[in-house]
Amino acid sequence: MFSVLSYGRLVARAVLGGLSQTDPRAGGGGGGGDYGLVTAGCGFGKDFRKGLLKKGACYGDDACFVARHRSADVLGVADGVGGWRDYGVDPSQFSGTLMRTCERLVKEGRFVPSNPIGILTTSYCELLQNKVPLLGSSTACIVVLDRTSHRLHTANLGDSGFLVVRGGEVVHRSDEQQHYFNTPFQLSIAPPEAEGVVLSDSPDAADSTSFDVQLGDIILTATDGLFDNMPDYMILQELKKLKNSNFESIQQTARSIAEQAHELAYDPNYMSPFAQFACDNGLNVRGGKPDDITVLLSIVAEYTD
Repeated sequence: MFSVLSYGRLVARAVLGGLSQTDPRAGGGGGGGDYGLVTAGCGFGKDFRKGLLKKGACYGDDACFVARHRSADVLGVADGVGGWRDYGVDPSQFSGTLMRTCERLVKEGRFVPSNPIGILTTSYCELLQNKVPLLGSSTACIVVLDRTSHRLHTANLGDSGFLVVRGGEVVHRSDEQQHYFNTPFQLSIAPPEAEGVVLSDSPDAADSTSFDVQLGDIILTATDGLFDNMPDYMILQELKKLKNSNFESIQQTARSIAEQAHELAYDPNYMSPFAQFACDNGLNVRGGKPDDITVLLSIVAEYTD
């Protein structure tokens, strides 16, 4: 497991689970303050039970990043397509390189906060231009908080995604993109002889949204290993335990969510969201879905230099 914290000094003035604190936009505080994200992460690789954990911000074939620029806080998750392993390709290399490239672009300021698809496009193009071909496929979800405008800009390709929770309710969520059952949209690089055969989507196919956020909003960004094993109501139950916006509390809640999803993934008697989706598609399936799990949990807070 790992934890990450967005850089900069964040002063939390929020409303969490009924615990009211000062919102700077309401009386005396003014509305011009910048916002930022306090973010912690946790996850499990599918092979965790075998004692196989990768170094860095990767859990199995999942990868993620959290980065800060003076104009925005940016985070992302990606899920490498495991089927490449059958052809001798490590799926984590593609997802990991994609996320590291996104992170570098943000830190270098080579992005526009209102265009998260642009981050994904530029990163993917860099992978395509590598002198040594990097084969593989991955879903991806990018979330950008524009500090000054207080707007969240998102791009989601495939079945990773995000939730925005306010007052204990989901107020925004990503749309899952599937070609057909258990076949999400994905970025791919295939060997020349397999081009046109391997499923590959354009970054422009990502679902993009923009909306205002408020101080105290909770943003959960995760790979499908979470959403396939925990329905929204279970996630919301865990988020209710988050009573303040300090890093330690966020980290503890992120860990609790990831651990519960990991346990449910190996319960053969549990009717998971994935199993329900399978049944809806005519398959007789029950139990959790063993998978890599990555969870990034963020709270919108006031940012000061």
